[in-house]
Amino acid sequence: MAYLVLARKYRPQVFEDVVGQEHVTRTLKNAISGERVAHAILFSGPRGTGKTTIARILAKAVNCESGPTPTPCNACRSCRDITAGRGVDVFEIDGASNNSVDQVRELRDNSRYMPAHSRYKIYIIDEVHMLSIAAFNALLKTLEEPPAHVLFFFATTEVHKIPITILSRCQRHDLRRIETAAISQHMEYLCRQESVSISSGNLWAIAQESGGSMRDALSLLDQVLACGDGQADDKYVTNLLGGMDRQVLFELSEATFTRDISRTLTLIDSVFKNGQDLKRFFADLLMHFRHLMLVKMDARPDALVDLPPNDIQTMAGQVEGVSIAFIDQVFTVLFNAEPSVRHASQPRLAIEMAFFKIQQITPALPIDLLIERLDTLLNDPNLRPVPGVVEAQSAYGDAVTPPMNQPRSQPAEDHLAVSPAAPAGDESPAAPDRVPPGDHGPGSDAWRGIIARIAETKPSIATALSRSQLVSVSEQAFIVEVRDNDYSMNLVKKNLSMIDAVCRELAGRGIHADFFSGDAQENPAASAKQKADDIRQKLLNHPLLADTVEIFSGKIEEIKIR
Repeated sequence: MAYLVLARKYRPQVFEDVVGQEHVTRTLKNAISGERVAHAILFSGPRGTGKTTIARILAKAVNCESGPTPTPCNACRSCRDITAGRGVDVFEIDGASNNSVDQVRELRDNSRYMPAHSRYKIYIIDEVHMLSIAAFNALLKTLEEPPAHVLFFFATTEVHKIPITILSRCQRHDLRRIETAAISQHMEYLCRQESVSISSGNLWAIAQESGGSMRDALSLLDQVLACGDGQADDKYVTNLLGGMDRQVLFELSEATFTRDISRTLTLIDSVFKNGQDLKRFFADLLMHFRHLMLVKMDARPDALVDLPPNDIQTMAGQVEGVSIAFIDQVFTVLFNAEPSVRHASQPRLAIEMAFFKIQQITPALPIDLLIERLDTLLNDPNLRPVPGVVEAQSAYGDAVTPPMNQPRSQPAEDHLAVSPAAPAGDESPAAPDRVPPGDHGPGSDAWRGIIARIAETKPSIATALSRSQLVSVSEQAFIVEVRDNDYSMNLVKKNLSMIDAVCRELAGRGIHADFFSGDAQENPAASAKQKADDIRQKLLNHPLLADTVEIFSGKIEEIKIR
C-alpha cells in the first residue's frame, strides 16, 4: 500500500478528534442533537485548520445509519464511503476548477434528484470563493430554497471574496488558527503512535513554523521523520526548517543590552555566513524583542503562549537588570528599520545600521532619578520663582512648579511676551508715558504706522488693533487696551509674533507689548482671568517646563493658578 502522509493517515473522523476548533464542533453537535442543521453552512478560516475535515464529519453525522447523530459510527456503509471519498451521495467539488456557470447549472439540475441510499445529498464545495460571479448568481435560488434532501457545505480561506447575497443565505462558522501548544501536543501524540522520538523543543519549533495550521505542521513533521530516520536533534530541525537558532537571538539581545557592538556584529556575520535568510532573521529578532518587552512589563501572558516555558524564564533573567525604557528604545529602532531591511538589496548592511543607531542610544534614566534631579533643580536658591504661585499638572499627574531663571540670556527687546519681563539686576524700567485719548504724538504715529503696515497683509488683525486704544508708551512697550470682544483679543494674541516683527521693523528696535481686555478695568473677574492667562502663557513658554515635558515624553494637561 502507498505511504499515507500523517495529515491523511490521522485525519479526524469524529468531532472530538478535531484540534483547536471546539467553538465550531460544539455548535454543530448541538445543532445535530436539536435537529437544527442549516441547509447551507459556510466554514471559513486559515488553511489547514479543519474546514473540509469538519464538513466531512458533519456529512457523516447527518447521513449515518444510526443518526443523525453528533458521533458518527464510522462503521456503516455511508460513513465508510464518505471516509474513503467514494460516497455517491456526497460530492466534494473543487471550486477553483469547477467555477463556471455551466458547471453550477449542472449541479443545480442534479440536485433535484433524490439521494441513492443516504438521507441527504450533500455538496461540499472547497475554495468556494473561486466561483465566478455568474456561477454564484446561478446558485442563488437553489441555495435560498433547496430541495429538502439537499445540503450545501462550503469552505473558503477568503470569505471576503464571496458575494454578500451568498453569505446571507449561509450559516457561517469561522475557524481559528490553532494554538502552538495544541499543535505541539497533537504531534507528540502522533509521534508516540508512530514510535518515533522527537524532543518537545523540536516539536514546538515545528508548531511555531506552521503558523497555526495543523496540516502544515504535520507536513513538516513528515519531512523531519523522512530525513531524520526517527531521530532529530535541535540543530538538524532548525536547519531543515530554515529557521533561526533561538540561542543566537538570546546572544544578540544580551550583546545589545551590554552594548557590546563587536559581539553584535560577529553574531550578524555568523548568521550571514551560515546562509540564513537575513530578512527572516530580522523578523524573528523583532519578534524576540517584542517578547522581551512583554516579559519585562509582565503584561499579557496570553501573548506569550507561542513560547516554550524555558524561553520565558531565560527572557525574564535577561531583562532583569534592563530598564523598560531602554528595551522600548531598542525595539523602536528595530521596528523603524524593518521596512528598510525588508526592501534592501543588502539586508546585512541595513541590519548593521540599525544596531549602529542602537549603540548611540543614551539609556533613559529611571523615573525616580529624574524626579530627584528635578527636585534638586527646583530647590536651587539661585533660581527665583515666577511672580504668583503657578502649578502645572503633567499628563502623569505630577505637579511641576518651574522657576523663572535669573536675567535672560537674550535681551528682552528680542521677544514679544504676554506680560512685562522681569527687570535685570537693580535697574528699574522707565515709567511709561500716558497717552491721552486722541493724542497725536510720536508714539501714536508709530502705532498707527504699525496698524497700517499690518493692514496690507492682515486686514482682520489691523481692524482689531484699530478698535484698541494706545494707553501709554515707554521705551520698552506699547500698552494697548483692546475695547472689543474676546474674538479680537484672541486674534491679536495668536498673531503676536507677526505684530512683533512689524514693530521691530518700523520702530528700529524690539517692542515689548501688553494687551489688556477693554472690560478689565470695569470687571475685576475679567482682569483676574487675563492675569491668569498671562501667567499660563509665560509658564508654557518657560524652557524648564519644555525640558520636563520632553524628558517624560508627556504633555501639559492642566495649569492651576492659586
